[in-house]
Amino acid sequence: MKIAIAGGGIGGLTLALLCHRHGIEAEVWEASETLRPLGVGINLLPHAVRELSELGLHDALAELAVQTSSLSYYNKLGQRIWHEPRGRAAGYGQPQFSIHRGEFQMLLYRTVVERLGAERVHAGHTFEAVTSTGARAGDPVEFTLRRRSDNAQVTARADVLVGADGIHSAVRRHFYPQGDAPRFSRRTLWRAVTEAPPYLDGSSMFMAGHQDQKFVAYPISEPLRRQGRSLVNWIAELRVPDSAPDTPPRSDWNKQVDKSVFREAFANWRWDWIDIPALIDGAQAIYEFPMVDKDTLPRWTFDRVTLLGDAAHPMYPIGSNGSAQAILDARYLMDSLLANGAPRDACDSGYALREYEAQRLPRTAAIVLRNRMNGPEQVMQLAEQRAPQGFSDIETVIPRTELEAIALRYKQLAGFDQQSLQVPPR
Repeated sequence: MKIAIAGGGIGGLTLALLCHRHGIEAEVWEASETLRPLGVGINLLPHAVRELSELGLHDALAELAVQTSSLSYYNKLGQRIWHEPRGRAAGYGQPQFSIHRGEFQMLLYRTVVERLGAERVHAGHTFEAVTSTGARAGDPVEFTLRRRSDNAQVTARADVLVGADGIHSAVRRHFYPQGDAPRFSRRTLWRAVTEAPPYLDGSSMFMAGHQDQKFVAYPISEPLRRQGRSLVNWIAELRVPDSAPDTPPRSDWNKQVDKSVFREAFANWRWDWIDIPALIDGAQAIYEFPMVDKDTLPRWTFDRVTLLGDAAHPMYPIGSNGSAQAILDARYLMDSLLANGAPRDACDSGYALREYEAQRLPRTAAIVLRNRMNGPEQVMQLAEQRAPQGFSDIETVIPRTELEAIALRYKQLAGFDQQSLQVPPR
């Protein structure tokens, strides 16, 4: 059995490692000519870390990533709304890791090359079209790519094709060529990293503000933490005026901008435990993104072609959940293939892909919709609505039982509540 994976991001590389573990041949086709450690910070929640640990990556992650100790929500005045321990500090069997996205992707890439061989990763190949979905028994999936080095067309075949090529997925676009544009939240994100003195205990994540003006920060470098310093990943978020244009063109995504574009809105956000303007001022490069997702799809699977990760369910970056869901997709997809006979030739891969879709599509669609309602960050919006001038006791504004219910509801939906993680791995 052979699986072709379009996209060398977190989900695609995780799936490649799972294929290797279970004796299934896999090839990764990546559009970029060179995989480089790009991006800023991400969080890997305990349910995702459990899957990565089973692939033998825990120790390598622990050398790079900060084990997040807690998450706190504050209002725009720096008053704490909600605080909870995270990862092992909360009693989980696995930590929550905060890490530079590029470092994590390169760790996955190096591991794929080491275990599968460099010849299994084809960089610089842009997906073009599916020419056969493998509808008839015995027929392979066939697809074409464009090799960027010489602009030649390449034809490839496999038993299964998985589109793991991100929010701008060319595989998804093949099946949904119209009416599938990104959905703009009318909020813009500015993201950067800043080396700074540690705040709080040096391992804490916080969010402050509300849905129209928010600041998020967390440290992402374990080597620097051990030196008594902190590499802080931060995100500033503001609502754009209703008169502003719709979703910025893709060419404007991830562009470098000057801090003057947004800094004034946070100029007074200095509290006794953090200086947010100083974090902004200390960044060497700041990148701008529209906050977008896409409407959920009626199906991901077409015969023996399916979607995974952001190609299947791009969601707002709320709840620290996007990368985790891509990793879970890879595990559920592998489980479905194994349950239906993989890696033997007799594997009913078409049925396995539909089984995978039946498990994952409803769950991830619910997360997409919940994130549009601010997910667990809803507590900041409630505080802004009920006490815009601040409070002396948060329980008079939002009872603790309500705060606990909001936090637990999202964990249960996303699959990282304590009860779900007490179940042994599949």
